Amino acid sequence: MSILDLSGRGALVVGGGQGMGRATALLLAEAGANVVILDAETERAESVAAEVEALGRKSGALSADVTQAEAVEGVIAAAEQASGGLDIVVNIVGGASWAPLLTVDEETWERDFAVNLKHHLYVGRSAARNWIDHDRPGSLCVVASVSGMFSAARHGAYGAAKAGVLSFVRTASEEWWPHGIRVNAVVPGAVRTPRMEAEWAAGTTPRPADDLMGRLADPEDIGGAISFLVSDLAKKVTGQTIVVDGGWTTRFPYSLT
Repeated sequence: MSILDLSGRGALVVGGGQGMGRATALLLAEAGANVVILDAETERAESVAAEVEALGRKSGALSADVTQAEAVEGVIAAAEQASGGLDIVVNIVGGASWAPLLTVDEETWERDFAVNLKHHLYVGRSAARNWIDHDRPGSLCVVASVSGMFSAARHGAYGAAKAGVLSFVRTASEEWWPHGIRVNAVVPGAVRTPRMEAEWAAGTTPRPADDLMGRLADPEDIGGAISFLVSDLAKKVTGQTIVVDGGWTTRFPYSLT
């Protein structure tokens, strides 16, 4: 971790209460950052914040529904106070609904765009305004999906929203670069999180084909890519997408039938 030193940096992980968010928060803390956790569920945020503090870092637990613009107001300021100065914002919030385009209803479409796209504007813009107001550089990293890069059969609302996330990253990186703000994305394939394991077992989300299960990422794999992108090792990297999928997309492996 010495080459990826984040000592003295302050970070906010949005959606940090479980899975990829928790793994990312702990990796950032191990690299030296003070990490504030924001989650929709207070108990999850508090649990991960306690793990960060056990590593000897400052932390804090925040709870908000980031799909609501008014709920985001004040979050960045609170995270800055809790961390001792905010340099890094990571946004991992997301979730897919399953329905073919011929039958997807408007409520599902709107919900998927709220859960997967709209909050990136709310969180990212609030962070950028804070950094600009304080004449301070910053790094924003978001999590998208391979479903936003390729076809998203039976989950087209999710795929369209994640494609929008990648467009947001490119545009924000261009507009905010003059202010010293970098914006990047990590794009996972399937990730072996407790939530996904439960959904595969319940049959609510299609399980990857058996010959591809060995390529699944662990939450720490996503957190590692994020940690690189927000560090000084990537100080000239902005507007970019790193795919972390075990090479899935080199062979178009998806079988959703």
